[in-house]
Amino acid sequence: MSDHYGFETLATTVEDRILTVRFNRPDRLNALNALMHSELRDLYGRIERDTAVDVVVLTGAGKAFCVGADFDQMEENLARGGYPDGHPSLLGEAATMARNILAIRQPMIAAINGDAIGLGATLALFCDVTYMSRGARIGDPHVRAGIVAGDGGPVLWPMLVGANRAKEYLMTGDLLGADEAERIGLVNHVVELDELEAAAMKMARKLAAGPQIALRFNKRLVNKDLEERVNKLYDLSLALEAITFETQDHQEAVRAFLEKRKPVFGQNRNQN
Repeated sequence: MSDHYGFETLATTVEDRILTVRFNRPDRLNALNALMHSELRDLYGRIERDTAVDVVVLTGAGKAFCVGADFDQMEENLARGGYPDGHPSLLGEAATMARNILAIRQPMIAAINGDAIGLGATLALFCDVTYMSRGARIGDPHVRAGIVAGDGGPVLWPMLVGANRAKEYLMTGDLLGADEAERIGLVNHVVELDELEAAAMKMARKLAAGPQIALRFNKRLVNKDLEERVNKLYDLSLALEAITFETQDHQEAVRAFLEKRKPVFGQNRNQN
């Protein structure tokens, strides 16, 4: 079966009007580099316009769903001395991706086959129905890298699990196992890994066989609150994330990761 869209870092196939998208950097646990980030932005725009697709299933190739940003890219940024231009591409590209996701009327199903971390977790939680394999973990540990969870965590997590529980996980960066994620309402269903794809496809076929106009209108109505949160918070959250890329804490986090040691934060305590 030929690739539907022809991206480099995303594998896409369509069968029976169901589009399957796989993050496809398995050697890097599907970590996002600059190319994957831009391809994801374009992917969601293509889906919204694709009349051959009624349902989308999002999953990962290999052992992980998507572990977030590629630290090799962070090392390159650090070596260049940070972002002297203020990192405007973060605001433009990431905000466009979020709005492209919300423009999609077809239902989207996440099949979380392995760790979904940072932006990987956000992309899973932007889906309408989430299936998670029992051995997988999910979380938004931006804070552990000394940066703000600017690409969706503060938008999505409070809606799904409540404000205080969301703040706890966003401030600690702790990862949740599948059973805990299901218990607090972060994901819909937990299944064994060898049952995951079948469970997600069963739901996909059920939705694909449904009345598409009514189904999409229901999604659109429920997503109105989410659209308002994105419009209200996303630009600010990305701007704050851009600021934290320049902090000593972030630089220390990247160095510590590359040196395989625990970071020592707090070199500059003059923070608000």
